Amino acid sequence: MHTVPLIIKGISYSQAQNGAYALILAEEAGDRKLPIVIGAFEAQAIAVALEEDLKPPRPLTHDLFKNTLSRFEITLEYVLIHKLKEGVFYASLICSRDQTEEIIDARTSDAVALAARFGAPIHTYDEILDQAGITFSSIDMTVTQKPQEDIETVTSAQVSTYQSYSEKQLRAALKKAVTDEDYEKAAAIRDELERRNLS
Repeated sequence: MHTVPLIIKGISYSQAQNGAYALILAEEAGDRKLPIVIGAFEAQAIAVALEEDLKPPRPLTHDLFKNTLSRFEITLEYVLIHKLKEGVFYASLICSRDQTEEIIDARTSDAVALAARFGAPIHTYDEILDQAGITFSSIDMTVTQKPQEDIETVTSAQVSTYQSYSEKQLRAALKKAVTDEDYEKAAAIRDELERRNLS
């Protein structure tokens, strides 16, 4: 069956569902977006992997899993989101070791968090995109823009807090946020630095 490559387009906070986030996966060669509702912990795990500036002082769970797979020379070849049932997405990790392929069942959020760490491709089937995909013809879905009326991005909601900070204060706050493992705050500070072209 034909698969469609996806890229991670962003993570947004949902005001409609308290404590929930929307992971947005975009069709690599098309206009369809696949929004997947995930929890705060899962959103943090993916955001940390995407942000090069956010280096946790200790390995997070997904970092530990990646390190373990790498130590035993197991490679994550790609992630496959293969089923959508009653609003729940199902994914598999397609791994290889010594030219032997192994398929490991995983939650979609965990699979994406690992794909981001390994730099592994993410795929799904056309029928899943047809069923759950959304097309935003006039909206460029990025972490700093609204994907839907009821979804507000984490960074744009928080960045105004740091507009009055000096560069020195921002860098000190970023260092403290990473040390405290508050990656949501660190991402917002990093976005303010990028907005000023200081990072």
